[in-house]
Amino acid sequence: MTRIGIDGIDGAGKTLLGEEVAQLLTARGRPAVRVSLDQFERPPAERYARGELSPEGYYLDAFDFERFHAHVLSVDGPQELVIVADGVFLQRPELAGVWDATVWVEADLEIAAQRGAARNRVWFDSLDDTHERYRVRYLPAQRRYIQEQRPHERATFVFRNTDLTEPQLIGR
Repeated sequence: MTRIGIDGIDGAGKTLLGEEVAQLLTARGRPAVRVSLDQFERPPAERYARGELSPEGYYLDAFDFERFHAHVLSVDGPQELVIVADGVFLQRPELAGVWDATVWVEADLEIAAQRGAARNRVWFDSLDDTHERYRVRYLPAQRRYIQEQRPHERATFVFRNTDLTEPQLIGR
């Protein structure tokens, strides 16, 4: 069994890449299972305990990494099964040892935030509220993650998605 973690900032293209990788593997006769960290959000009372716009709250409290870790390791199947997971913060210490390979989806933070905000608009009162949430909560948390964990340096592969018309896969 192989476990691949597709990591990157909000709006970078992680989910789309994960879907494409899983479909490609399946088309080539290799079974694949998709998992997303988004399925492991903590309840709102925990996610927002430090405040709805707190970057620390997003970085430290938004996701149940322990449950996600246990779930990824519990997936059972044939030896050739590939688990393709996507999410922010997948190279945090809590997930050390889970991945056989990691992919960092590199994207311009501001442009990705615009894409993420447009995508997540349905969850908030207005597009302005969504942009504010990205500016105050999500972007600072992701900058912290990049600074502390250096995921782009530790990843097995970097998928440069800074130009959506010409993405590039780069080995380490």
